[in-house]
Amino acid sequence: MIDEHGRPEPPLAADEATMLLGYLDFHRATLEWKTRGLDPAGLATTVGRSTMTLGGMLAHLAYVEDSWSTWRLRGEPLPQPWTDVDWDTDVDFDWHLSRTLRPAQLRTLWDDSVARSRAAIDAALAEDGLDAPVRRPWADGQAPTVRWVLVHLVEEYARHNGHADLLREQVDGQVGE
Repeated sequence: MIDEHGRPEPPLAADEATMLLGYLDFHRATLEWKTRGLDPAGLATTVGRSTMTLGGMLAHLAYVEDSWSTWRLRGEPLPQPWTDVDWDTDVDFDWHLSRTLRPAQLRTLWDDSVARSRAAIDAALAEDGLDAPVRRPWADGQAPTVRWVLVHLVEEYARHNGHADLLREQVDGQVGE
């Protein structure tokens, strides 16, 4: 079922992987809805003293998708624009990238990252299942599981979608979940 905002409703009953993917897709669609149709000014709007923007959120979550699914989960190299970044100089490059991109470029960046992430997650689930460790462990040698990565992605989106609610309301008064 698709709700009035174009979001797929998570299944009411399903196996664990299907349930997690259902919630992840719901939260991805929520971000899409909250950023839909905005011009550069709308994507750059802030609330109060925060520097967080909806454009920055799109770029940040594009990085989150690529870093967790492509790089950490599958052990593959990060795609552009993440590879040539001096993260020591700008630890928030992912958030700041939106300042240099037009709305369509931001959407494409995020859409492409989501597509890569979906493919990486599908491959990991088909090959290894939820209990398999990621292919690129943390620096201390610990390796979260595929399940952990999926829960973490849901958590990232859920957290930032709360921010997106406030930011979108500030842009044009649009409210809703």
